[in-house]
Amino acid sequence: MTAIQTIESQDLTIDKLFEDFYIVPDYQREYVWEEIQVEQLINDIYAEFLLAQTSGEAEYFIGGVVVCTKPDRVFELIDGQQRMTTIYIILCAIRDFLHVCKAPPISTLASKIAWGDVDSDGNDIFRYRVELQYEDSGDILKVLADESDDISAYSSETRSIKNIKNAYQVTRTFLKREFAEDIPNLRKFYSFFTKKVKLIRIRTQSITHALKIFETINDRGKGLDSMDLLKNLMFMQAKPEKFERLKERWKKLVDTLYNADEKPLRFLRYYIFAAYNVEQLKEEDIYDWFKKNEDKCQYHSDPIGFINELLIAANAYKNFINGKNELGNSNRYLENLRYLSGSAKQHLILLLAGRDLPEDCFTELCRQVENLFFVYIITRENTREFERKFALWSSELRSVNNHEELDAFIIKRFEPAKQELSARFDLTFKQLDSLDLQRYRIRYLLGKLTQYINEQAFGSSGSETDLKTFVNKKVHLEHILPEIPSIEASKEFGKPDLFDSYVYRLGNLALVEEPINTSLGNKPFSEKKVVYPSSKFLLTRVISKKDNIGHTQIDIALQGMEPFETWTPNDIDNRQRILGQLACRVWGMPSPPA
Repeated sequence: MTAIQTIESQDLTIDKLFEDFYIVPDYQREYVWEEIQVEQLINDIYAEFLLAQTSGEAEYFIGGVVVCTKPDRVFELIDGQQRMTTIYIILCAIRDFLHVCKAPPISTLASKIAWGDVDSDGNDIFRYRVELQYEDSGDILKVLADESDDISAYSSETRSIKNIKNAYQVTRTFLKREFAEDIPNLRKFYSFFTKKVKLIRIRTQSITHALKIFETINDRGKGLDSMDLLKNLMFMQAKPEKFERLKERWKKLVDTLYNADEKPLRFLRYYIFAAYNVEQLKEEDIYDWFKKNEDKCQYHSDPIGFINELLIAANAYKNFINGKNELGNSNRYLENLRYLSGSAKQHLILLLAGRDLPEDCFTELCRQVENLFFVYIITRENTREFERKFALWSSELRSVNNHEELDAFIIKRFEPAKQELSARFDLTFKQLDSLDLQRYRIRYLLGKLTQYINEQAFGSSGSETDLKTFVNKKVHLEHILPEIPSIEASKEFGKPDLFDSYVYRLGNLALVEEPINTSLGNKPFSEKKVVYPSSKFLLTRVISKKDNIGHTQIDIALQGMEPFETWTPNDIDNRQRILGQLACRVWGMPSPPA
């Protein structure tokens, strides 16, 4: 007699989910989430946390996992290992961050990472809540779970290990950025994270059955049901002869957003901000907004025309995300925004609003948007606040038709916003270290500074001046004072008690080409300084040697910069000050008020 397969589906908080133990079997693919996916998960949860503080504690659903029951209360993860591994990393990072801040531990946190159990024979055993069994992972997750303070020194470096280390660093950077001065708020965030963030766990008795469920729920067409209500609004009053064309246009819209790896509701929300006079709108209110504003959208009277407008905007949106203008042509500043934005996409509101500008005006708008967006990111301006501003400004931007009107718009909106943040921008650069920003944004920042000096010296023509020249995988982030210094490097630095507060400072960072980075290692500055002049990057060369040619573009580009003979805390402070002054020129920031 064939056993009846049972399926159990449970709606569980992270708190409840991590009362059990999970293994990721060796046939699973490795951990592939990169910084952008980890950052997006954390930022989405954090945004819901902030919203819950002002509008009541709503629950937040982040997806599902499929598991197969194993002996001894262990579940084999068939689907969802990327998300589950990331949640586990976040729990480890919160525990470690509290320890570094010398704050009291959270009493329940340790049990979410590892706990004692009893096996089927009644023997006491110790188990990690998540264990990776595929070879590519090594034992990096156990190292994290066991509170190792130095995972950077972990010797193996497979793709999974690198991604797990990066995920941990992204989380630590987020925690430092948002909670360094507010541990009580971190404890509230932990409570929200474990008690209000939910997943659906689907459990089966066999791997075969679990894999069949996995295949079903991961069908490409799923996950877009949030747009079905809007689709139905148009179909309800459309004539039957238009149904086929409506379906075809709608499918193109959905496919366009899918290929852009974009959430349909975020696109719709930003489209409303860009196309109509709306300053604030929650995702859950989009459908009601469309129902109340048929007179503006005309999806009943002209559903084909309405979908065509959405499709044109979605194609432009996809191009902007991919670093191109509405026509699909390369755009330098949109390319730059790809390196800066990560999961943050509020700038797309203004780009959608200004997409009908003449091409040269749109290019200038993109330059201004990149600069202002960076200012908001680096000064940690509240994202909801500048999103609201972008929505507010969109109605004015839609009426801009030429350079004169665009200049007036920039003067009215962008310049005062920069002036308001100039003091904070200046202070940020005086204090900035690489733990304050995501790694890709630190690379963007240094890439822009390095690019600017090279362009000032050699001109801006040719592909070698593109930002990707300075931030690609063959360009490395160099710590002039090494992260793990040699004895000689420590002696030359001279202040061992200040090492932790200076090694990650912006003034201690530079970009170097891969061959040069290989030769630098953890050597002292006295040995490194003879290597830096071989770099093609002037900003790196000038660390130890200034090209004094005499009244040339190179001299002008390097004005105010002098090479260093030593590398002490005072030298790092001086270089940080120089880079801060350079940043004001690069991003067009006014001088801060006295």
